[in-house]
Parts: sequence; C-alpha cells; structure tokens
Amino acid sequence: MPHSHHNHSHQHHDLKGRNLIISILLNILITVSQVIGGLVSGSLSLLSDALHNFSDVLSLIISYVASILSKKKASTNKTFGYKRAEIIAAFVNAATLIIVAVILIIEGIKRFREPQEVASNLVIWLSLLGILANGFSVLLIKKDAKGNMNMKSAYLHLLTDMLASIAVLIGGLLMKFFKLYWVDPTLTIAIAIYLIYMGYNLLTESTRVLMLFTPNTIEVQKIVNKINTIKPIKNVHHVHIWQLNDDEFHLEAHIDFNEDISLSEFDVILEQIEEIAFHDFGINHVNIQPEFGKCDSKQIIVQD
Repeated sequence: MPHSHHNHSHQHHDLKGRNLIISILLNILITVSQVIGGLVSGSLSLLSDALHNFSDVLSLIISYVASILSKKKASTNKTFGYKRAEIIAAFVNAATLIIVAVILIIEGIKRFREPQEVASNLVIWLSLLGILANGFSVLLIKKDAKGNMNMKSAYLHLLTDMLASIAVLIGGLLMKFFKLYWVDPTLTIAIAIYLIYMGYNLLTESTRVLMLFTPNTIEVQKIVNKINTIKPIKNVHHVHIWQLNDDEFHLEAHIDFNEDISLSEFDVILEQIEEIAFHDFGINHVNIQPEFGKCDSKQIIVQD
C-alpha cells in the first residue's frame, strides 16, 4: 500500500520550552501571592483568580511535558511516536478551564448570598501583579499558539487569566471608591462564563482530533470527486481522512482502476493524487491501496 507525505517546517521546540518554563515560574509566583492576598483581604474574586492561576500552572506543566514528548522519535511499539501528546494536553487543559469555571460559578453564587467586606487595596496591587506577569507570559507564547493546539490551550489559560486580573482590578477600584462589594462575586461569575466560552471551542476541536473525525476544513465528497477526474481511475472508496496532530493530515483510500496498470503507471497517478490532496485540501500524508476487479464494497465510507 504505497504511502507518501510532504515535508513541512517544525517550530523551534527549545524556544517554545523555555517560554513555557518562564510562564510556569511566573504563574507560581502569582498563585502564591494571590492565595495569601485573597485570604488576608477576604476577596473571592482574588481567590478565584488564584485558583485559575493554579490551573494555569498545571496546564503549562502539562503543555511543557507534552511538548517534550512530541519530540521523541517513533519506535516499533510506538510507530507514530508521541505526536498526539500535545493534542491530549490541549484536551486536558480545555477541560480544566471548564471545570474551574463551574467551581467559580458555585463559589460566586455562595458569596452573593453571604456578601463580605473586602480589603480592596490588597486586591488592587495583587491584580496588577497578575496583569503584568500574565501579560508577559501571553506575549511569550502568542507566536507559538498560532499553529499548535497545545500551545493555544496554554495561551488561552494565560490570556483569560490576564483578563480575569483586569476584571479583579476594576472590581478592587469599585470596592475601594464606591463600596460596591457585590462586584466581587459578579466578576467571579463573569470570569467563569468567559472561561467556559473560551474552553469549549478548544475542547471540541481537540476531541475531533482524538476521535479521528474528518477535519472541518475538508469535505470528503469534494476530494473524492477531484480524484475521480484522473482518467484511469474507476472508483474511490473506503476513504478515511483524519488529523494526527496540528501538522499532519492523513488520507487513506482504496482506488479501483479501469485497467490492470503497471506499478510505474500507478506511481505517476499517485503523484497526481498527492498534489491534489496537498495543494487543494492541505493533506500531507497519502496512503492509497490500488485495486483492479476486486469484489468489495465500493462505498465512499465503509465501516470497518
């Protein structure tokens, strides 16, 4: 079963790993500071921000480990290596965003029922620390987040936490100057809703990859129709299209030929299929099983 793939450029893993380590250390500093500050000030929004920061630390560590694993070479018992490690990390991180959000909503509702006075000065200064540290981390990771689902999950954790810190700062100022203590749980719930919104898309995206679903950007019928325009091809069937990770898109199919062509003739046709798959659909790994006169199902999708 002939197989081929197009080469593609890889990200600078060492730089990516360094940026993640810096972000992990910064978030540990923020978390410890906000936990102490939240307990001292009585601010739920500050404690909720600390909880989110702690989830950031865990997610960044997961992202870092996944980044290291993804560089490991394939072996006889791991023929794809650890290429899915970063997708799993993205799934876990997206799930934790939503779990943390649910916890924050529950705590915010409790605080609405039992409002408490908050030491706003401490809230203001610690939220500023969160804004600066997370803002720096966001800038470090932003470039890598564009083409990598794992780094995107880490980026979303940091971005939402920076926005949460901005919300906490606003709340601290409102509590200091206007004594509006209901702002504290309100901001907590608002932060949580935003986390759910940001985490859901990433969760569904990573789930699609893990479940080997056809990528949203590719229509199976269109690629089948395009391949069928190649003259010696009679039928394209038993098609599987999936995404291995952020960089690899695979096409596997059986192709029935009108004639009993030679292997060299098939190689020419295979090259045409590769060009169509790569340039028209972004698929860089093609695996074709040629057939002639074989009695099997000719349906495009066949349940194995």
